[in-house]
Amino acid sequence: MAKRLDYNQIAPSGAKALGTVYGYVLQSGLPAELVELVYLRVSQINNCAYCLDMHTRDLVKKGVKIEKIALVQAWQEGGSLFSERERAALRWAESVTNVAQTGVPDAAYEAVRAVFDEKQLVDLTIAISLMNSYNRMAISFGNTPQAVLEN
Repeated sequence: MAKRLDYNQIAPSGAKALGTVYGYVLQSGLPAELVELVYLRVSQINNCAYCLDMHTRDLVKKGVKIEKIALVQAWQEGGSLFSERERAALRWAESVTNVAQTGVPDAAYEAVRAVFDEKQLVDLTIAISLMNSYNRMAISFGNTPQAVLEN
């Protein structure tokens, strides 16, 4: 897909507002690797090539093993590659991202509450919501993945 427009140039205040939320998530105290895994999973669900490329690269830069990155989509079968908190966060990310289908059931909430306190859960949900917004912007306006630009 060709780039349709540059929303950062057209609506810089809106892009800055999203960036402010991104900055909030970075300083929230949630582990950076966990947040990136969640960002990657949300981007997989939404099929955002731009974000898939970016978050895969970010995880590699953070030293995450390629085996773990490759299995994010199938985290439930990833065994000990994923911690209990990561599995809970990925389950929550799937339920929240697919809210129209899941309704985010009580069971999903109770599972994530077992390993995250209230503040962490709110921050995690903000991160999930933010990535859903970024995915929609990138897909809608045709952001080109870095991998494509390099070829």
